[in-house]
Amino acid sequence: MNNQEMNTIEIDILFLLKTIWRRKIVILLMALLSAGLAFAYSSFLVTPQYDSTTRIYVVVQHAEAGAGLTNQDLQAGSYLVKDYKEIILSQDVLTQVATELNLNGNLKEKVSVSIPVDTRIVSISVRDSNPNEAARIANSLRSFAAQKIIEVTKVSDVRTLEEAVPAEEPSTPNTKRNILLGLLAGSILATGLVLIMEILDDRVKRPQDIEEVMGLTLLGVVPDSKKLK
Repeated sequence: MNNQEMNTIEIDILFLLKTIWRRKIVILLMALLSAGLAFAYSSFLVTPQYDSTTRIYVVVQHAEAGAGLTNQDLQAGSYLVKDYKEIILSQDVLTQVATELNLNGNLKEKVSVSIPVDTRIVSISVRDSNPNEAARIANSLRSFAAQKIIEVTKVSDVRTLEEAVPAEEPSTPNTKRNILLGLLAGSILATGLVLIMEILDDRVKRPQDIEEVMGLTLLGVVPDSKKLK
């Protein structure tokens, strides 16, 4: 690439940047419009969802008896934690919760279970449009799941580390994040449209366009008489 081509590229980039600056009002309006639509969507079209979480700790028999834990015990415990999630989400446990609370619909879709690596701490989260209902379901699920875990795995005890309480703020939608994403998306879209329209516009607007588009040598430029006054 020679110096003339490099100069042409630099001039083109500079021209496009100037075009974006000239259209800054349009870009700003498009960004604000997108942010407004994101706010309206988050505030009026989406039903807020609330998360409520309860945590339990599974006590192994050796620990309860005061005996030391062997490597085999620890390894077995790490394997068992993978079973706890399946037990909590089992149809037997979910049916008991639904019956006690007189719930309709698919309860499993509202429940998520997470277990930190190398621990026997289990977090049970429930998402619902009613924060009080989410906490009520989570606590009931914890109670029935604890009984089922003891019954199936023969662990010594399942203790409550943290009860579920109603959330004060919805987990979804995240209105602030959606507004920022709308603002960013609107800016990018408007900038892209401005650049595409400018690139597709084949009208001669600058003296350089005669050389670049038509391949002719520019001999001179006639000044605009209005600008000279």
